[in-house]
Amino acid sequence: MSFKIPSIEQIRKLGDGMGMDITNSYAEAFINYIAPFADGYRQIAALPDDVPPIKYPRGHYYRPEGDENKHGAWIAKVNIKGATSGPLAGKKVAIKDTYSLAGVPLTNGASVLEGYVPEFDAPVITRLLDAGAEVIGKSTCEYFSFSGGAATSTSGPVHNPRAWGHTAGGSSTGSGALVALGEVDMAMGGDQAGSIRIPASLSGVVGIKPTWGLVPYTGIMGMDPTIDHAGPLTATVAENALFLEVLAGKDGYDSRQSDLEMESYTKAIGQGIAGMKIGVVKEGFGQYDSHPDVDAGVQAAAKKLESLGARVDEISIPWHLTGVPIWAAIALEGTYHGMITSPLPRHTEGVYPISLAGRLGSLRDRANELPDTVKVGMLLGAYTDKYYQGYFYYKAQNLRRRLRAAYDKALGSYDLLLMPTTRMMASKIPPPDAPLEQMMQHCWEQITNTSPFNVTHHPAISIPCGLGEGNRPIGLMLVGKHWRESTVYRAADAFERAGNWQSMGPSGKR
Repeated sequence: MSFKIPSIEQIRKLGDGMGMDITNSYAEAFINYIAPFADGYRQIAALPDDVPPIKYPRGHYYRPEGDENKHGAWIAKVNIKGATSGPLAGKKVAIKDTYSLAGVPLTNGASVLEGYVPEFDAPVITRLLDAGAEVIGKSTCEYFSFSGGAATSTSGPVHNPRAWGHTAGGSSTGSGALVALGEVDMAMGGDQAGSIRIPASLSGVVGIKPTWGLVPYTGIMGMDPTIDHAGPLTATVAENALFLEVLAGKDGYDSRQSDLEMESYTKAIGQGIAGMKIGVVKEGFGQYDSHPDVDAGVQAAAKKLESLGARVDEISIPWHLTGVPIWAAIALEGTYHGMITSPLPRHTEGVYPISLAGRLGSLRDRANELPDTVKVGMLLGAYTDKYYQGYFYYKAQNLRRRLRAAYDKALGSYDLLLMPTTRMMASKIPPPDAPLEQMMQHCWEQITNTSPFNVTHHPAISIPCGLGEGNRPIGLMLVGKHWRESTVYRAADAFERAGNWQSMGPSGKR
């Protein structure tokens, strides 16, 4: 890309947009002054970019159809073999379609990104391959990952493997479904409001949102850098711990990764929970639309943990119910700035996918293609930005500390917090022509218990704990102290070993 000296007319229009009265003579003086800058910009354009390397060759990609993609969970299939040995040797992996995978399209579920192909691999993908895993494709996700349901992806809905016609949970819809179907050993997800834990809950698999920054977010599309998390979805807790052990750690690019505290997560497996203290958060239950099967199933799971030797008490954290408003103020205005006013989030050091910025820069020309979820979110973000000068975003960022402190106070007395991952089980996927209210209800009904921990950055895991009405999975969420993923895994593994979760809950097999 070459840098061109601006015209007088361009400078006057720019000034007008910023409330400056720019005369022709002032614009001409400005142009003459900045002329020497042109050589510097041209030098930048001529230098080779500095992005993560591509270490492993890959074959051609294709979009599977028919029986090969019955549930709609694949957006593309490819074959990338990693190292011949390592802790993940023989493991098949799917990558959420928000991750940069060189030579394979990245759409983030969006029609406006169709045809975009990244030039580099996200570092976490290289880590998986270095450990011996095999990447076999990219999983479907919701449009710009802006939904907890399964109705907005440009490639169509993802059906729940355990309840056809119902959501697999979003926004990492395909990732949860592929693990539940047994087509992959692990799928990568992204979590801004629960997008790893919601599909884990609704599809009956294991998904963790690690402590913020533990897994590098380089080369992954997000919403707002202060709520973006990446993590694995697997069939078992032990496999989840194994994959996180490979994924965690600094990558040398992501400036959000400071003061990491690393553990050997697989050592937590099989340790038991005698003496562990677990707080059952009252506010996570009995909400206005909580399904009674979910509340009953999770309370029964708490009793099971108590029978395994843990001390289990009901506790109250009133601030928990303030988490969604705080999250919304950050996520909506943050995403508006990172997508509409600026093609990519700025003000942070890291890797910037320049070609993606170019594609997002033309988003305004195709804004009518956006689904209701994105339109509503961007309109509200634009409104609070323009008419309140960012007040609610800034205030929510300040209140983040009070919300975090409320959980930390409880975690000062307890090792873990416990509540339902989602208030209800998988709901039916609405038709494409559903009215705005129905579509928005479907897409955002599941985030009440999950999104607060995107704000506070605590590690949180969802594990299946039973079946409810219609044999739909129920998810149990365990929340730990920052950097204490091993404690989370220890309790989750103990519960998993205590019995077949599909035999638990009101509709479990007897």
